[in-house]
Amino acid sequence: MTISFEGPAAMVADIDVSRAFYEDVLGQEVLADHGPHVAFKGGFSIWQADHAIEVVYAGKKTRPTKLGQNNFELYFESPELDESWAKVEAGWKDIIHPIHVAPWGQRGFRLHDPDGHIVEVGEPLPVLIKRLLNEGLTPEEVTERTSIPVEFVNMIANE
Repeated sequence: MTISFEGPAAMVADIDVSRAFYEDVLGQEVLADHGPHVAFKGGFSIWQADHAIEVVYAGKKTRPTKLGQNNFELYFESPELDESWAKVEAGWKDIIHPIHVAPWGQRGFRLHDPDGHIVEVGEPLPVLIKRLLNEGLTPEEVTERTSIPVEFVNMIANE
């Protein structure tokens, strides 16, 4: 038996508002629009919560009054992190924190989507590795800082 993970589906209060957020603020492309269910090319989906609860629980439960509970994060990456931050900062108000450096050295920022789900946008690992190498760290020091295997660090360094 084979089971493959195909991506998360976040339940949202207003599919149109959430779709606009993911398309306009985060620049995501729609793969399929099934009305109350929208799939994005990045591998995640949004579901109109009322419809999703009806389908999942066959009408035996009602939609929770609050959706985003600060216990689920959608993670995105951008090689142009500063440009992405500028767009988000100019067009979205529910920001958790601006760009900062995580303990392992990766830069990123977080915000809430229209339903309060946590959204993180970070720099891709190859960008992180190249940045740390350009700052003068050796491949071994990059591995120590990030826990990324030195073989992968060396592969990125030699690209």
